[in-house]
This record gives sequence, C-alpha cells and structure tokens, in this order.
Amino acid sequence: MASELEGYINHTVTVFTCEGRIIVGTMKGFDQTINLILEDSHERVYSTTGVEQVTLGLYIVRGDNVALVGEVDEEVDKKIDFTEIHVEPMGAVVH
Repeated sequence: MASELEGYINHTVTVFTCEGRIIVGTMKGFDQTINLILEDSHERVYSTTGVEQVTLGLYIVRGDNVALVGEVDEEVDKKIDFTEIHVEPMGAVVH
C-alpha cells in the first residue's frame, strides 16, 4: 500500500479512520506503517444539523487507524454546500 500512497504526496486527500473520523488535508508524507502526515487539515463532522469543519492544521494519522485514503477532486469539493448536508454520523469500523 505504501507505494500507492506516493502519488498522493502534495495532493488533497480524505482519510477515513477506523474510529469513524473523516480528515481532509494535503498529504506531505507517510512511512512504512502508513502513518500519514497531513498539512492544512480539517475534520469533517457530519450530523443531522449539517457538517462542521474543525481545523486541525498539521496532523498525523497513525497507520493502524487508517481505514481508507482517497484523493479529493478539489473542483468538485469546492462546489459542495456542506451546510445543506444532513446525515447520521458514521460509526466506528468494527474489526
């Protein structure tokens, strides 16, 4: 998996964690255990009242907590009105 992550360096990614968090930021690096370094990151907290975006800044996600990593299409992401999204929060991933 580590070799697949090289293409994401300096791109905006979304990281889904095993505990159900969704973190968006610019991937600056990673190591062999998939610890991820994100810059200018924020957490998107989905709820029935909308989406709160909590600023995190420079952030490290431990590799054992990474469930999914994907590149963000920034043009599409900018068009999304997160104030109009109302959903139930995502639960934790069960191993």
